[in-house]
Amino acid sequence: MNNNIFDSKELNLHNGIKVISIKKETALFSLHVGVKIGSIYESNEERGASHFVEHMLFKGTKSLTNEELNKRFENLGGEYNAYTDYNCTVYSVTALYEEMTKAVELISDMIQNPSFDEKEFKKEKKVILSELNSGKDDIEDYCYTKVHEIGFSKSPLKYDTIGTKANVEGFSRNFIFDFYKKYYIPNNCFIVIVSKLEHEQVFDLVEKYFGDWNKGEVKDKDIIVEENIPKIVTSHRKDISQSSIIYMFTAYNLNRFEEAALKILNYKLGESANSILFREIRENKGLAYDIYSDLNLSKNVKTMYIYTAVNNENVKETIDSINNCIEKIKYEEKWLDDNSILLMKKVLKTSLAFTIEDTTDIGNYVLHQCMDGEDIYEFVEDMRYADTIKNEDVRKVALKVLTNPSIYVVKAKGSV
Repeated sequence: MNNNIFDSKELNLHNGIKVISIKKETALFSLHVGVKIGSIYESNEERGASHFVEHMLFKGTKSLTNEELNKRFENLGGEYNAYTDYNCTVYSVTALYEEMTKAVELISDMIQNPSFDEKEFKKEKKVILSELNSGKDDIEDYCYTKVHEIGFSKSPLKYDTIGTKANVEGFSRNFIFDFYKKYYIPNNCFIVIVSKLEHEQVFDLVEKYFGDWNKGEVKDKDIIVEENIPKIVTSHRKDISQSSIIYMFTAYNLNRFEEAALKILNYKLGESANSILFREIRENKGLAYDIYSDLNLSKNVKTMYIYTAVNNENVKETIDSINNCIEKIKYEEKWLDDNSILLMKKVLKTSLAFTIEDTTDIGNYVLHQCMDGEDIYEFVEDMRYADTIKNEDVRKVALKVLTNPSIYVVKAKGSV
């Protein structure tokens, strides 16, 4: 389909893999392979298994050792990466066009034929446990983990994607391998390739390297969707010099128009360097070096955050100031004037243009849209919405979302 933005075509292979080819005149290619398994689909005993599998797939295949596999990825001369999200695990490569076939072959081997070597498994368990500890050391990551922990009671978002120390320590090689075999099947896999190749050539290439992969049974899981629990929790740590504050709101039950308005609100509230929170908390009151808001509107995960770090004695004033900013956005018209909305619309359109122009970004975007069962051209509708959104629309969504937050505060031990 050519939507005058990019030329795409979809194909379902006989074994169930959904392939999307995006034809773009570029010297690069981007390959994204997504498997629809992440932390929101895991049972209690599986917490962290998706992330563990992601690590293990880079530890060698039946024909390539760990060192050989990673050396071949490096020899592509581009970028290769992987990540585990709440609802999926993604493997990607972006490099020069002439390396595309080698990349597809490598990713195919890695995903279909991992060795799960026992020795490598034991080493990687230590690496993941170290990663868990690193997450505790990174105070910002720690706060995001903790606000999810206190903000939900039943939702799988309560649990960190990396899992728990007890689970990781208890995982056996066979348990993780069985988990891999359960979810890494072609009819649970999605592939997006951005390149200058004709669509049929892309499909033939994927068929060549993924066509012999045997399909399995995919069982849909019901995901618990839960509004955040309004509360404020304070804890203390002796290894920090500043206090950190994080707010979390949930944004379920919004329509597409309201979500577009929320994106504009997020930019004005705290995403830009000249945001309301930045001007008030840093520039006017000098309470923090930085403060920002963040938004996640993926399927089953509709969350908005505010994060900052301040001196211990300024925690109460900072929280009062954040609350005051939120109230002004909701009720005082001058804080969301027409000029502000026009600027935010321009920023939203610029952000979408950046995504479309970058081969890696557009591949990643299309992959997530595809896995969520959404239209890959949905952003076109977002751009149309941006043209019609008015300041009262942004204020209405602020009234709907910016209420009853979950707030987590961590103070330096010894502070009041």
